[in-house]
Amino acid sequence: MAEGKLYEAALINDAATLHRLLEKDPLLLERVSCTCSNKTPLHVATMKGNLRFVQEILNRNLELAEVLDSQRSSPLHIASAKGYLDIAKILISAAPDMCLSRDFGGKNPLHLAAIKGHVRVLAELVRLCPLAAREKVDGGQTVLHLCVKYDRLECLRILVPVLNEEIVNAKDTDGETIMHMAIRDKQVEIIKYLVETGKINMNAQNSEGQTILDILDETSKDATNSDIRKILQPSLWKSRGPRTQPVKWLTKKRDSIMVVAILIATMAFQAGVSPPGGLWQENLTEDSKGNPVPNPHYAGESVMSYRHPKYFRNFIRVNTVAFVSSLSIILLLISGLPFKRRFFMWFLMVTMWLTVTSIAVTYGFAILVTTPKKYKQSLSHVVETAIFVWCCVMGILLLGNTVRLIDKWLRRKGIVIRPLERFRNSAEVRVKHGENGSQESV
Repeated sequence: MAEGKLYEAALINDAATLHRLLEKDPLLLERVSCTCSNKTPLHVATMKGNLRFVQEILNRNLELAEVLDSQRSSPLHIASAKGYLDIAKILISAAPDMCLSRDFGGKNPLHLAAIKGHVRVLAELVRLCPLAAREKVDGGQTVLHLCVKYDRLECLRILVPVLNEEIVNAKDTDGETIMHMAIRDKQVEIIKYLVETGKINMNAQNSEGQTILDILDETSKDATNSDIRKILQPSLWKSRGPRTQPVKWLTKKRDSIMVVAILIATMAFQAGVSPPGGLWQENLTEDSKGNPVPNPHYAGESVMSYRHPKYFRNFIRVNTVAFVSSLSIILLLISGLPFKRRFFMWFLMVTMWLTVTSIAVTYGFAILVTTPKKYKQSLSHVVETAIFVWCCVMGILLLGNTVRLIDKWLRRKGIVIRPLERFRNSAEVRVKHGENGSQESV
């Protein structure tokens, strides 16, 4: 009977009735908190926004602030979802740990405030318990994902400035950031704000390898797409401009490239001073009768130069190219040249191509010279074919990169060559189709 009157008083904010009931039964609130299987009077008073009744209950029994209902919701969950700032402040002071409590949906009070768009409650919760903003709901979504999902721009304005970039760029279980979600839903104002913050990783990929531009290309084409592209363009160019990725790769691989260049230089030097077939160990200018020989040689000279003069000349040429180009790579890497410029990246690539190709050709000549005659004909055909194919492949790559360099230079000058433009577009289409096909096959 008393419990029923207590709930009725909670509904109508009747603090006087609460006082009378507690005078008759001082343990009434304790008994309710232990026996209640659903919502306590504090839950009811909070749902109705009855601030005075909430204060009176908490003055008598603070433990009720920690009692959960059948949905595992605390009174603070309800106050946050309803947007009752004053009640939320009282409940937080009574039970601060409830800021991190999760209901059956995996949401804490801060999540609910963000979903409902209650900015003042959200700001108070973040101020008093910033750890709550790091918690994720089911599906791996952060409170920022919820703000984007429910189009709560003002809530984002509260949260993004106080959270670090790791949280702002956090991904859900599908690998999508808040920018992926905003692009997919074409939320122009949210996209504009996120770009302005400067905290967004514009190159982030979801679990399917899609960037924000890939998702934008998938959406229906309308005027909103153009507006979004205009918003994204400056930040995309700044964050991933055409020079960023090669420079990052070169920075990471610099030491490895240096080691390879030193190794090739050592191999080329050794092959130069000690060519295949070895060196003559003694002079031979006369025969046993003292007559001059038709083809004399001296100690320290290459045997290969006498037995295979044609091969020897070509061997020395390509070996010298390998040696000089590998030394050039070493100098380029330690000279501090501005590799952010495309020309220097192209020059380094050409030098590496010469180095690797030259050492490969040097190997081919060495094998041909040291191979017995009975195997030489068949082996020479294999070696020549392999070297020819290698040079063709490397030549195509070199030509392609050279054309790209020239095209970029012309585009900066405002000159667009239509055949190159069509080639680029068709190449991008083929790449996209290839990626889509591989994803479907998986």
